Amino acid sequence: MVRVAMLSFWHVHAKDYAREAEEHPETEIIAVWDEVPERGKMEADKRGVRFFPDLDELLAQPDIEGVIVDTPTTMHREVMVAAAKAGKHIFTEKVIAHTLRDSLAITSAVEEAGVKLTVSLRRLYNASTGAIKEILDMGLLGDITMVRVRDAHGGAVPNEKNPNGWLVAHFFNRAETAGGAMIDLGCHPMYLTRHFLGMPESVSASYGHVTGREVDDNAVVTLRYANGALGIVETGFVSSFAPFTIEVHGTAGSLVYSATDGKIHIRSPHIEGASTQWLVKDVAAPEAPKAFAQWVTHIRQGTDDPENIAIGNDLSGLMEASNLSAAENRPVRLDELAR
Repeated sequence: MVRVAMLSFWHVHAKDYAREAEEHPETEIIAVWDEVPERGKMEADKRGVRFFPDLDELLAQPDIEGVIVDTPTTMHREVMVAAAKAGKHIFTEKVIAHTLRDSLAITSAVEEAGVKLTVSLRRLYNASTGAIKEILDMGLLGDITMVRVRDAHGGAVPNEKNPNGWLVAHFFNRAETAGGAMIDLGCHPMYLTRHFLGMPESVSASYGHVTGREVDDNAVVTLRYANGALGIVETGFVSSFAPFTIEVHGTAGSLVYSATDGKIHIRSPHIEGASTQWLVKDVAAPEAPKAFAQWVTHIRQGTDDPENIAIGNDLSGLMEASNLSAAENRPVRLDELAR
């Protein structure tokens, strides 16, 4: 049994990860720390486990083997470097950090300590992602010229029950989040675009403030590649019914995946029946294990997933560049970022 501690319930998915830890047959939550003591103590009492008001004291406990980090994004470096130095395995919500420098500092501390870090990149392990990547790797669309991925919800849209929207208020606090829709929900289309196209040379971001918050609630980022390909990353907290969508276009064909029907629609002369009309393909491939289950396996078996860490670091850099681009209204090359 892997004994873990919850480090904060700040993130909207913290309770989901706590539930995964409680339901996984090889993990057990035995302690809680939170930067807001009242919240942390309430969650600890609810589970009948120890609450530690002091993080260093928790990390010094020899019976705690791993930690689930759901602190404010801007606290990630401080908390995760301390956890790694204390010899604790780490599971964390994306992003690893809001700057590339901080992200690399965290992953370096993890490597030096020899502990296991897994970043939650949940859409990376969807069956649809695997099926699309297989199509691209087979060259069925020719040379890829454009990838467009959209993930949005209406969390900032007022309604009768929630005058300010259903998304928690502190998700609009720049000091804690280092951004809004793009650095939170936009992570998913960003790492998927990177997965399909690789890392770009530069990014150009446009952020909108539909509801007047200090952070973006509507955003588009364009990724530019040396070979002329483009990636378009779209997200927002002000689109109540926008379906998750992936489009990939190439010199020989195109495909579209949408959550509206959960199928891949494809045109390609290299696929029988798809040269003159759209072919609809069911996503039959099994989904990969969830990130949390992968983390537990790495701890138990002593394995690693370098790709998860590489994507995590790249994602931090892409988000830093996006924020800088939006703030300065210019394209930002990734080689500008401090390491």
